[in-house]
Amino acid sequence: MTLSGPPLAATAIAAADRIVIKIGSSLLVDRKTNAVDLARLRGFAADIAGFVAEGKQVLVVSSGAVALGRRRLGSRARGPGLERKQAAAAAGQSMLMHAWESVFDQHNIIVAQILLTRDDTETRRRWLNARATVGALLDMGAVPIVNENDTIVTDQIKYGDNDRLAARVAQMISADLLILLSDVDGLYTADPRVDPDAEHIPYIETLTPEIEAMATGANAEAGVGTGGMATKLMAARIAAEAGCATLIAQGKPKTRNAPTLEEGRRCTLIAPATTVKAAYKQWIGGSLATRGRLTIDKGCARALAAGKSLLAVGITASEGDFGKGDPVEIFNEKGVEIARGLVRYDDNDVSKIMGVRSAGLKAALGYPGGPVVIHADDLALRETAGP
Repeated sequence: MTLSGPPLAATAIAAADRIVIKIGSSLLVDRKTNAVDLARLRGFAADIAGFVAEGKQVLVVSSGAVALGRRRLGSRARGPGLERKQAAAAAGQSMLMHAWESVFDQHNIIVAQILLTRDDTETRRRWLNARATVGALLDMGAVPIVNENDTIVTDQIKYGDNDRLAARVAQMISADLLILLSDVDGLYTADPRVDPDAEHIPYIETLTPEIEAMATGANAEAGVGTGGMATKLMAARIAAEAGCATLIAQGKPKTRNAPTLEEGRRCTLIAPATTVKAAYKQWIGGSLATRGRLTIDKGCARALAAGKSLLAVGITASEGDFGKGDPVEIFNEKGVEIARGLVRYDDNDVSKIMGVRSAGLKAALGYPGGPVVIHADDLALRETAGP
């Protein structure tokens, strides 16, 4: 996404085709009753339905399961111990999803529950599977509701807060915009709750150490939630490096007739550091350890240089022990590496179909398969790309 004109929330939202919205516990759970705030959820659902009607794809990262589960289980769920928190999450997640279903039903929008652990966005094969599932749901017009799988995570495999989870999900699905909604309306030069001279920062082009030093911790007065401005800026950095802009905004306006984000509600917009496509290609080309090597003929090399996918018929040799979704190097007939990419077949199947035309793939594989071994979207060309 390219931001044009004034760096306003309206500009970022209008330019985004795929949006991730993170909604914190303090916005979903009524502090006095510890029950779901259905009135606020209806408002969120109406806003998201408006985005969907405009042709945008929206994913929601929703907190609140633990808080709701503790209310449901009562005093038995309170006190120290990871197992109590996990039990509360298990009891509260169904309540949370029921609430989201009830408000989206009014707009004829289907919601789908997705529970993730850190391994799901950092282990390559699970990342690819999760990405494919979420992409299919978005293409079907559904709104995925994502939360951390608190019932099974440990300190070693947890995100720790849903700000970072939302950023990793935005990275995973190549989102254009990440909206972090909580009880704050953006970044200030100091904590405005304790410093009356703190100044609001509406736009950040680059996250610097000086800007990150302005962040403060979670809002203890809210009584729920684990995040704070520091985690939001950490999430914004993850998103920025993935080519995704970030909006930090207040999800609970102080006045009933407060303007929307598009109308100018106060917020902080953090620009992306690159484009979504460039970030993904860079990740493939330089951030992954390869597991194998494919050699291709001249015609295939020319096709890759022209932006085409790598087809089985153009492969002349396959080396290495790789599985579906693993990164491999691609060499031309002269032995020069011209690209890297994520394969759609494992090494055993590639050895069966290399050099085979589309009509012969089923017989070679023993099951119906497509001719694309590496899709153009999953290819990163080297400067030496060519026949």
